[in-house]
Order: sequence, then structure tokens, then C-alpha cells
Amino acid sequence: MRVLIIGGAGYIGSHMVKVLCQQGFEVTVLDNLSAGYRDAVRGGRFVEGDLADTALLDRLFGEGNFAGVMHFASCIQVGESMRAPAKYYRNNVANTLNLLDAMVAHRVRCFIFSSTAAIFGEPLRVPIDEAHPKNPINPYGRGKWMVEQIAADYDQAYGLKSICLRYFNAAGADPEGEIGERHDPETHLIPLVLQAASGRRPHLTVFGADYDTPDGTCIRDYIHVNDLCDAHLLALQRLWQGAKSTAYNLGNGNGFSVRQVLDTAQRVTNLPIPVRYGGRRTGDPARLVADSLLARNELGWRPRYADLAAIIQHAWQWETMLVKAPAA
Repeated sequence: MRVLIIGGAGYIGSHMVKVLCQQGFEVTVLDNLSAGYRDAVRGGRFVEGDLADTALLDRLFGEGNFAGVMHFASCIQVGESMRAPAKYYRNNVANTLNLLDAMVAHRVRCFIFSSTAAIFGEPLRVPIDEAHPKNPINPYGRGKWMVEQIAADYDQAYGLKSICLRYFNAAGADPEGEIGERHDPETHLIPLVLQAASGRRPHLTVFGADYDTPDGTCIRDYIHVNDLCDAHLLALQRLWQGAKSTAYNLGNGNGFSVRQVLDTAQRVTNLPIPVRYGGRRTGDPARLVADSLLARNELGWRPRYADLAAIIQHAWQWETMLVKAPAA
């Protein structure tokens, strides 16, 4: 089976490429390297390019004979999306339209889309299931919700089947230590905590300690990147089996506070982690925890690394490698 991975040089995409190659799939990666790294692509054929280049997409699909497409390429910083919404709608929505149009033109019917818990906005109930009202509060979340609705419309009009996977907090790294998280700037909690532990960052700033949670800090649902990859492969296989278009929430169903993440990281690293406290950030809900029962029941998905310490251990293994030999 030939699979096209959009954004396969990025954090989650690169892990997906490795998993697919290990499973014997023929993989093509399209990435513009604006946020990804060429050396993170551990297998397959690499094409440097952008979804804005419709001529490139036409050539790629014309020669590819792809059985499915996984789309990981998006701008992901919520704060930046508030300051630069045009960038987010152009890249995350308009460019995805280019991709979907190329799929329709070349009769590629199976699409797996990386969505986000940000489509729900401020949660009305926790844990959050698929039926929870969609009320995104920033351009990043709104763009992802737009694409979910567009994908449903493309199914009705053109027969393009899709499964949208709504991540909660992706975390961890390749258990074999080959690849991991390398955002610039880094905004995710676990790598920020570990950078403070390793000395690559002077301290961790905790934004808000007065939330209505047991220890006053925000609670999030952390899901290992390889567990996300497992869900993507199961979703693509389900489409190949003739499943209808749908969407799934992906999380472990367990919430951990910022303080719990810090305490666990200190146990894993056996190092002190300097911390400073700041005010709340606008739009940060107190709790975001997934109800992933639907994905478990329909996809047969079972997270393998649900333990927070295991997630942090894999991320720490990657962080120590970066400290010893900084990646390009």
C-alpha cells in the first residue's frame, strides 16, 4: 500500500512515517521543512514542497497511486493564531483545500486528518466526548473545525472518506530514541519541563496556580505520540474496509495537573526543576480530558503508553540526546 504523509518531517508525522515503514508500507513524505526536520524522516521517499503548490500536488498524485493520505502539516501555536489569523487560515484551511481537491481529481478516497481538542473551546463537561458542542475560541481551533466540516462536505459531494482524529496533548518520543519533539519555539509542557531539568532552559514558567483543581494548576490529558500513530493506522485501515467518515477523540482519559507533571518529571530525571509562577493565559481551561471510548470500541485502539512516567521517560531519553548532540 502506498501512503502519502503530509508534514512527515514534523513531530507526529515523523513518528508516523517510521511506524508505517516498519509495517512495510510504501511511504511518500511531503513537507516544506518550515517546522520539520529532514533528518527526522526515517524512511520512505521525501519530497520537499508546499500544499500551496497545486502543480506539485498534481504531479505527486499523478505518479503516486496512493491508497490513502494522512495530513499532519499545520501551524499549531494558539497564541500566534490570535496574532496572525491570516497565516493560520491560509495554511491550515486554504492549503488543505488544495490537498482535498487534488485527492478528488486523482480519485484518492481515504483521508486521515489531524484535528485537535481545541475545536471544543471551553469545555461544558469533562471528560469530553465526540458529541460535546464545538465552540473553538481561537483561529487555530476554528480552522481545524472548518476542515472537519469541509471533509464531511467532500464526502457528501465527492465520496472522499475521512476520519478526523482530535488529539488532546501529544507527548513523549520514539521509544527507540531516534526521533522526538523539536518545536521552535517550544510550547508544549513536557519538553519545557525537561529542558528546565537538563539546563537548556533556565526555568519553567507555570501559568496560573489558582484554577479550580486540586492543586490549582491546569489539568490535561497527555497521550503518547506512538499511541497517536497506532490510532492513525487503525483509522486508515478502517477506511480501507469501507467505514463511513467520522471523527474520534484521542486521549488516555486521565488528567494530570502541571504540578503532577513536574513531580513525575523530577522522579524520572532525578533532577531539580526550577519553577517560576506567572498569571493565567487567556483561554486556558482548567481541565481538558478526553473520553476516547468511541475510538476504543470502533477502532479497537488501546494506548500502550498510558502511564505518565513512561511518556516522560521517553521524552527525557530524547532530551538527553539533544543535550549531548544538538540536532540540526
